[in-house]
Amino acid sequence: MSSTTLRSALLALVMASTSALAADHEVKMLNQGKDGMMTFEPAFLNVAVGDTVTFLPTDMAHNSRSVLSPAEGDSWNGSMGEKVSVTLNKEGVYLYQCDPHLPLGMVGVIQVGQAGNLEDAKKHAQGMSERIAVNKERLSQYLDLIK
Repeated sequence: MSSTTLRSALLALVMASTSALAADHEVKMLNQGKDGMMTFEPAFLNVAVGDTVTFLPTDMAHNSRSVLSPAEGDSWNGSMGEKVSVTLNKEGVYLYQCDPHLPLGMVGVIQVGQAGNLEDAKKHAQGMSERIAVNKERLSQYLDLIK
């Protein structure tokens, strides 16, 4: 076997094993959950680079839209009642919301690997909090879970 063929085979093996290790996570968009009314569940996730998060509507009046991602990180913007999946390939903190229910505190946080953009996420969360009328503490509570 030539060295080029061997390198190609090793690369293919590494790529296959990396994707085999990736996990799938589900987040439900709920009218009522363990954190109260209008919530994502779970609203905080700590995932690995390459994991996929799927947002599942349980009511047609919800969506999931990213509002902060790390530099070059993926973003998403689901339509109302739409199931949305995103594979997160950049480390950092991702903030997301349900657009019509932001005033009710329907927000969430995903930590992917190291939280290198945590200070940016906290600053962005302060601006978001000004538009939240009910359950204002949720976003800061979720950010406090970041390690």
